[in-house]
Order: sequence, then structure tokens, then C-alpha cells
Amino acid sequence: MTDKSKRRLLGAFGGLAATSLFGMPAYAANTKVNVGALRFTSHAASFVAFERGYFAEAGLDVEFKFFQAAQPMAVAVASKDVDYAVTAISGGLISLSEKGAVKVIGGALSEESGIDGQKIIVSDAAFKAGLTSPAMLDGKSWGITQAGSSFHYMGAQIAAKEGIQLKYKPLQKTGAIIGAIKSGQIDAWSIVPHIAKPLSGAGAVHIIGDVADYIPNYQVTTVFTSADNAANERDRTQAFLSAFSKGAADFNAALVDKTAGDTAAEDMVKLIHKYVYTDRPYEKAAPSIINGAMRINANAAMNAKSIENQLNWFKNEKLVKDTIGMDTLVDSSYVETL
Repeated sequence: MTDKSKRRLLGAFGGLAATSLFGMPAYAANTKVNVGALRFTSHAASFVAFERGYFAEAGLDVEFKFFQAAQPMAVAVASKDVDYAVTAISGGLISLSEKGAVKVIGGALSEESGIDGQKIIVSDAAFKAGLTSPAMLDGKSWGITQAGSSFHYMGAQIAAKEGIQLKYKPLQKTGAIIGAIKSGQIDAWSIVPHIAKPLSGAGAVHIIGDVADYIPNYQVTTVFTSADNAANERDRTQAFLSAFSKGAADFNAALVDKTAGDTAAEDMVKLIHKYVYTDRPYEKAAPSIINGAMRINANAAMNAKSIENQLNWFKNEKLVKDTIGMDTLVDSSYVETL
């Protein structure tokens, strides 16, 4: 199936899902919900749903809890400190699903042909030493938060296709990885464009490739919740997905498809700036936010094939138990799947 066909199919699924998700009444007035997020443009659907009242319309009183890596967020959902969250598939998330603690219930950020996506970057020192393409990464250090993180997965897919070996350096937090690559303590990393492009523009790093060339149609992040919520709080979970999907639709129209007009695009950037690059003035933050505008799946539809590919890699690498199946990790009853 071509990328164009997949997008057409995803749009059709999105339309079907909209009938059930968007048509739902509010769950219950002022139901308290904690939502986990990173301060990335890729988490904008949740920010938009909050700022534009979509969560409130669905009866949800949302409070954000911010994290600096995917794995701690998964632990917070499992312990019910957080009700819903958006993050990448990680070894920790998969292992928690095996323990009956969490379930993936939808899709969020995705790599799509024709949409600028995650970048492969190298330090200025490595670039000046001749590291100018992914094929030259053999034996080089690659930044990850933890073993079994999405950064680990992406690095492994790049290495496998190039027939090379990487030296993985776990640094726990994205901020620590940024510091390490800027100072030349690590050679390479892969990260969303709203981080990669400003670093490159400042001369601190150099972009040498695109993740999409190595992992086509990659389901980068997913929506997940506790297994208890997925099984026993269907109305609340559907209400959350409905509001989240409305936020994603606004975001895509304003900054990805660019069908909403210039004023809507500027308004969207200003909204996101309340959460992303808050330490910068709007004029300096805006280009980076715009650069991070990757597709968020319509109506939280998820690419099950991509998720299964990720799960199989984690199992093959012995990072999770090889007995874990898709039914353990994913509850596919809430949204359409590809």
C-alpha cells in the first residue's frame, strides 16, 4: 500500500471514528484527570484541547504533569499518578503492560511522507571530523534516555539498515542529551525537528539525515492509560480521546495541512508557546514551534503495524519478555487501526 493510500485510508477511518468520538456527550462535569506530557510541540493536541475547552466540554477537569522522558511517564500512569499520557513505545511501557498495568489506546505523532519529521543530528565536533552521513556512524556514540527508549529503537533501526554498530549512551533526560551533543560528549542523536532545527541553526549540531528514511510510517508516539481505566472507565476514556482528537484536528489544520489560514496558524503557535519554549520570547520561539509540526493522527487512529514492529524489536533484543503479544500491549477497541 502506498503512503498516499494509507493517508486516504487513515482519513476514512478518522471519519468513522469521529462519529463515535466527537458525538459523545460530556462524561461528567468536572471529573478530575491528570494528563502526562512533555514540553514538545508533538504534545500539542493535549494543550489545544485544554486551552480551547475541549476537555472541559467533555466533562474533564485536566491538570498537566510534565516529564522529561517517556519511561517515568509510563510508571506514573501505571501507578495512577497520571490518568492519560502521550509518549513513545518503550521497553518500560511494554513491561508494564505485561504486568497488567497499562494499555496503549490510540495513536498520536507519526512520521508521514512529505511532512518534515525527526532528524538525525551529530555534534559540531563530529561533523568537523568528517561525520556527514548516517552511513558513517559506525562505532560512534548515540544518545538515549534509557536502554529500551524510543531513541534506542530509532538508533537501532538506522544502524541495522546501514549495517553498522552504535555505542549507546544513556543520559536519562532529553535535556542532558542536548547538553551532551552540544558539548561533543556524544556524537549523534535523533530528535523531533523543533529541537533539531534550532540547534542546527545555531551551529551547535548538524542535521545529516531523516528518521523517516529508515522507519517509514513510524508511529512515534501513542496515547496510553492504565489497564484499569481502559477496561473499567470507558466513558471517561472515550471522553478524553474525543477532546484530544479535536485538539489534534485543530493542530493539523493550522500547522501541518495549513488549511486554516495564517491567522489560525499564528494563534496556534501562540497557544503552544504557553507550554513549549516558555523561556524564550514568542518571536524566537515561534520558528522552532512551527518546525516541530509533524502529523498527529486523526481521531487518535493508530498504526498497529508500526507498533507491532516496535514490539518485535524489543522482544528480539531481549529488552522485554518474548511472550508479550499485541493484545497485552494494545487495547484496540477505542480507535481505528491500520
